[in-house]
Amino acid sequence: MQKENCFYLGKIVRKYSFKGELLIKLDTDEPELFTEMESVFVEQRKNLIPFFIEESSLHKSELLRVRFEEVKAEAEADALIGAHLYLPLEFLPKLTGNKFYYHEIVGFTAEDATFGKIGEITGVNDTTSQALFEIDRNGKEILIPMIDHFIKKVDREKKTILLDVPEGLIEMYL
Repeated sequence: MQKENCFYLGKIVRKYSFKGELLIKLDTDEPELFTEMESVFVEQRKNLIPFFIEESSLHKSELLRVRFEEVKAEAEADALIGAHLYLPLEFLPKLTGNKFYYHEIVGFTAEDATFGKIGEITGVNDTTSQALFEIDRNGKEILIPMIDHFIKKVDREKKTILLDVPEGLIEMYL
């Protein structure tokens, strides 16, 4: 499995017991969606290795407690602490309406209610305190904050996102 065909699920943060159980900090607002997994991919030396889950449950509502079939001893568990976990993209729950995954909207056309067609969404910058749409308009980059109030409609069939941004925001890039 290639990393580009997967999404980041979380990170193994510490051991839970002396029998190889581990605690995973999930990168999700809904950890309960991932309690019934049969397997995950664990990144080891830049490779994704499948690990099969024997048992899992939520721990203090935010961590996932996991026992892997292959991990029976404390030393084996120690070797996995800090490892990142991945799942294939098709395991992501489908979103509807104006909710979307960042990877899903790359290639969509961004349009503004007043300005018209802005350009193609090339990515999302989520390294800032406010995530930003990265939009290419004829070689110029336009950054628009991803604010729910600005997002009017996500049309998955037409691959467009209709925005309503404050007057002058787009023009300042042109």
